[in-house]
Amino acid sequence: MFVRTENFRTFIHLYPIVTAIIALQIGLWLIFLIPVPAFSLFFSLFAGFNAGIANGEWWRLITPIFLHTGFYHLFFNTVSLILFAPALERILNRVLFLIIYFGSGIFANLATYWLEPLAFTHVGASGAIFGLFGVYLFMVLFRKDLIDAANSQVVITILVIGVIMTFLNTNINIAAHLFGLIGGFLLGSIFLRSRKTRSPWR
Repeated sequence: MFVRTENFRTFIHLYPIVTAIIALQIGLWLIFLIPVPAFSLFFSLFAGFNAGIANGEWWRLITPIFLHTGFYHLFFNTVSLILFAPALERILNRVLFLIIYFGSGIFANLATYWLEPLAFTHVGASGAIFGLFGVYLFMVLFRKDLIDAANSQVVITILVIGVIMTFLNTNINIAAHLFGLIGGFLLGSIFLRSRKTRSPWR
């Protein structure tokens, strides 16, 4: 379920939404590496900035999901998407996957706005990615037909490690991680509780 055996072309064909998200965040990161003042201005305009949201810049609830501050930040979030997002794109469908991914990310950014000071600034896909784990947690607890015991153990182990590291690491948006997880769990309960679907790996 979480082991990638596809080649590059097959991955793109099977998981076009995941591929598009990854390509967009990598492309934006590369663009903003170019030392052009206008690009720095655009980055600051699209980053999550609570004071900007308070002034009506609502797009800052969405655009930070695609932005990353450094290579390792981008790398770990991209690897997480490659490993854990494809299964949900297949179990759900492309539309529901997008709703859950961006819904979780927006919920995480709203929580950041509510809980952090106005001067707080943040970027990254972590809230949306934790939302995917929220969906997996719902599956582990309430839709065991969609995930086997071995993969359930993987999900719980990584989730526990992720939550612990959220509190141990510095410069982590704790609110985004926790509320992204909650948002994904709630959206999973909406879309999967009575949905007649089966895991494609069974």
